[in-house]
Amino acid sequence: MADADELYLVDSDVPVLDGAVLLYHLDGYVDAGSAGELLTEHLTEAFDGPVVARFDVDRLIDYRSRRPVMTWDGDSWADYDAPELTVRLLHDADETPMLLLSGPEPDREWEAFAEAVRRLVERWRVRLSVQFQGIPMAVPHTRTLGVTAHGTRTDLVRQFSPTFNRTQVPGSAEALVEYRLGQAGHDAVGFAAHVPHYLSQSRYPQAALTLVDAVQKVSGLTLPDDALRESARRAEVEINRQVSDSDEAADVVRSLEQQYDAFTSSENNLLVGGEEMPTGDDLADEFERFLAGETGPDQD
Repeated sequence: MADADELYLVDSDVPVLDGAVLLYHLDGYVDAGSAGELLTEHLTEAFDGPVVARFDVDRLIDYRSRRPVMTWDGDSWADYDAPELTVRLLHDADETPMLLLSGPEPDREWEAFAEAVRRLVERWRVRLSVQFQGIPMAVPHTRTLGVTAHGTRTDLVRQFSPTFNRTQVPGSAEALVEYRLGQAGHDAVGFAAHVPHYLSQSRYPQAALTLVDAVQKVSGLTLPDDALRESARRAEVEINRQVSDSDEAADVVRSLEQQYDAFTSSENNLLVGGEEMPTGDDLADEFERFLAGETGPDQD
């Protein structure tokens, strides 16, 4: 794929980052509870760092499918919120270098994009790439959130319990990056926090906290999460208030609690609202329903 290098501009002053971790989250695919978005925002705010690579969004983005915001002021255009797909160089609390790839998911040229990411991984000698997001699940917010882990080698995610057997779901550029990195012999993992389906369209900081824990376990990075924990505490108070004010919502949560507890007590998988694991078609349908809902207005 000869034109993959033309997809990005890279800062030539960045040294080889032997052993660095690449974290990545792209907007546009399933991200229930905005879990991946919240973690990306947290990392950017907590560990400020320069942009070291910038992708050519004109080649990758379909502007008509998600039009960038422009600001009108009186009688002229005053601002344009240009989409950016970038890699930032950050350092964790122990000054360990890490890279953060974020921005809109490419609408086209997925193979070229995956190849470009692979070349950056090899350029900077990245030891591990980690993707993260949230997925909607039939679980209650009053219980510990689960996480689905996947990787290019079983050893990378052995400490996490398996969630699904063989399934088929709508693809994403993030998933393709992981798949192609694995084919090229690079270590890559991904995490999906299980977000209560009734909170999937809201910003749910607890899901981002679940992702922080998973990322730290597999990468060895030190990622302080005090700000996220405070956001999660405030969100929990508000969720509980709304549930207590609605008999219907309280019934839903109570039913999910009973199902969750039944599965954990019998050492079965606790992710579903019935007695059987969801099929690939069930999961694909849930993802597609979530993606369809993403086209609507944002909900707090």
